[in-house]
Amino acid sequence: MSETSKSLNFIEQIIEEDLEKDYSQSNLRFRFPPEPNGYLHIGHASSICLNFGLGLRYKAPVNLRFDDTNPAKEEQEFVDAIKKDVSWLGFNWDTERYASDYFQQLYDWAVLLIKDGKAYVDSQSSEEMAEQKGTPTEPGVNSPYRNRSVEENLSLFEAMKKGEFKEGSHVLRAKIDMASTNMLMRDPIMYRVLHRAHHRTNTDWCIYPMYDWTHGESDYIEQVSHSLCTLEFLPHRELYDWFLDQVVDPKKLRPKQREFARRNLSHTVVSKRKLAQLVEQKVVKGWDDPRMPTISGLRRRGYTPDAIRNFADTIGIAKRDNLIDVSLLEFHVREDLNKITPRVMGVLDPLKVVITNYPEGKEEWLEAENSPEDESLGSRQVPFSGELYIEKADFKEQANKKFFRLKLGGEVRLKNGYIIKAESCTKDTDGNIIEVQCTYDPKSKSGSGTPESLRRVKGTLHWVSTKHAVPAEIRLYDRLFTHESPDTQKDKDFMEFINPNSLEVITGYLEPSLKDAKAGERFQFQRIGYFCVDRETAPEKLIFNKTVGLRDSWAKIQQKG
Repeated sequence: MSETSKSLNFIEQIIEEDLEKDYSQSNLRFRFPPEPNGYLHIGHASSICLNFGLGLRYKAPVNLRFDDTNPAKEEQEFVDAIKKDVSWLGFNWDTERYASDYFQQLYDWAVLLIKDGKAYVDSQSSEEMAEQKGTPTEPGVNSPYRNRSVEENLSLFEAMKKGEFKEGSHVLRAKIDMASTNMLMRDPIMYRVLHRAHHRTNTDWCIYPMYDWTHGESDYIEQVSHSLCTLEFLPHRELYDWFLDQVVDPKKLRPKQREFARRNLSHTVVSKRKLAQLVEQKVVKGWDDPRMPTISGLRRRGYTPDAIRNFADTIGIAKRDNLIDVSLLEFHVREDLNKITPRVMGVLDPLKVVITNYPEGKEEWLEAENSPEDESLGSRQVPFSGELYIEKADFKEQANKKFFRLKLGGEVRLKNGYIIKAESCTKDTDGNIIEVQCTYDPKSKSGSGTPESLRRVKGTLHWVSTKHAVPAEIRLYDRLFTHESPDTQKDKDFMEFINPNSLEVITGYLEPSLKDAKAGERFQFQRIGYFCVDRETAPEKLIFNKTVGLRDSWAKIQQKG
């Protein structure tokens, strides 16, 4: 086996084998088939990267097809969000398709199945059908309506289509095998009555096809070569093939369904139903809440398309379900943001510093590079004055030798500025330190080239001038759940593991270069982490979302716990 073939994932190996047998490269076509009943999440991102990645690798078209067969849960809002997410990730689809494009063809094929004695209208309740379905070890029981005549079935099915029956009164079932070891083959439902307006077809239809009937037939209509699904659809493959057997023209390409494992992300859930529950119960503030694992939520939090694509590439494609630690995703976010974000200074927990020997009323502007990773980002000017904010955690009255920040009698360098020495501090009536008095060395200015400026001190602090500081709302986000796998715990509801500290809102003080920051712009707050301007920001109220810290603080918390 060559090195190239060794590096292929098992899906690519399947495609390569098909190309060696009876496929040509012009036969290849893939699709990404989301159901527009919610927003896409990080799990969908892996599927998007797989399908569109195969399209790029094999120079094959990829369709974006919406599985819009359930008008009770689907909305145009979700269609628009999905298209935005796929585009944002950097992929272009060949054609935009909808299962609803094929409603007439699917109906016509269903009529042919009835005429061939392979489908029938069942008038039992859902409870009765479930009871007759049997168990994995016991065969099912035939419906009393299974042997209706072709004429009666055609008449009933036409009446269903015209809306003459109420919901739940009749369904169309495929006539396969009620004794099959695969319970999905026990006369599966093909159509149900739904008196709901569809987001595209409005009230044209009163019956809607089920996913299993729609899936393979849509692939066949579009001539999709490889229909890639997650592992829970493996038992559906037999039914996928049975339905295709009924309609396929041997002269046309026959789609293949193949399955790959779902990649679950720790400390979150990726079930659309459960994500919808979080939204509906107002645990989060919408589908794009930055704590959500939705692509729109990750985008709003400040994640980048490159980071998500690199994450998907790292975890790869497998045959077994796996739980991926969210810290791996955060690693890729840090890696990407470190290369592309400008550095700025902001103080989130301010402590006032007064430089007692700095000339009263004086201010100066210091040169600060925007990124050590990218010289093309240039530099900026930051204001300096005799009164500054530093982080409270960066000062202690007394500290051991391992504390390299500011302490009484100790020196630190202010980033891009001067060396200061803490002389004294002031406390409030509760004993809390509210101000530190310092002196500075006027000859120690960074970059001045003086001997004093070259003097080495162990600590360097970020800061902002109090006079010039821009207040901003800072939203500090953390894991949405305290448990790494909240929806797999026996006898416990996933909502029991909601992290009460997943969002903290504080006021931070930022350097003035950020006062005109626009929604979506990303920055590294030096020594703190990466932040993104939220879409709710306004000129009179800046809002920043914490994307991720400079280090994995959660791992330290877990170790202590």
